[in-house]
Amino acid sequence: MKRRDFGQYCGLARALELVGERWTLLIIRDLAIHPRRYTDLLDGLPGIPSNVLATRLKELEQAGIAERRIAPPPNRGVVYALTPLGRELEPVIHELGRWGATQLGEPRPGEIVTPEALTMSLRAAFDPDEAAGLTASWEIHTPDFVVHAVVTEGKLEAGVGPVPAEPELVITFQPDDLPSYLELVQAIKCGLVKISGQPKLLDTFTRVFASRGPA
Repeated sequence: MKRRDFGQYCGLARALELVGERWTLLIIRDLAIHPRRYTDLLDGLPGIPSNVLATRLKELEQAGIAERRIAPPPNRGVVYALTPLGRELEPVIHELGRWGATQLGEPRPGEIVTPEALTMSLRAAFDPDEAAGLTASWEIHTPDFVVHAVVTEGKLEAGVGPVPAEPELVITFQPDDLPSYLELVQAIKCGLVKISGQPKLLDTFTRVFASRGPA
């Protein structure tokens, strides 16, 4: 793989050689949510040129970070997925996201929030200590998409789309701006969300997901 060479025998330098190119970490973020088709990645990353996406995926494959798989029925076809080596990057992405969230400021023209970004924010904000022993499920509805969070005995599964089974609480909010994690937490604190299900789980959600900051 042709990559940027910093000429330093340093772990950070090597990491940047492998994943420091433009768009690479966002591709990894989306693949961390679930395996994606090439066209899904292209649609979910507005602004990325098709040739750049193809190059980045090839680089990630050559580095052993991502791989191609055959999707199970009924959705036959090739998808891209993270390898075990690639999955080791998820905590790094969480930490970078939390740090980056402190630098966001007001949204810039043309910026969007994708369901993958909101899902990754939930994973990054999840506090396993607060969730110890907890079993609960939530769906979060925005005008454009749905994401879910399911905690089973303190273990989180968060993804795009509805909960596989009936959610215990549905949180619906109509953001004034982007449907980001920050906007969601603010809306909950201000009582600007609609809920359906077990009301007590709204406070639980805030406690479990709002204590570590967003990504």
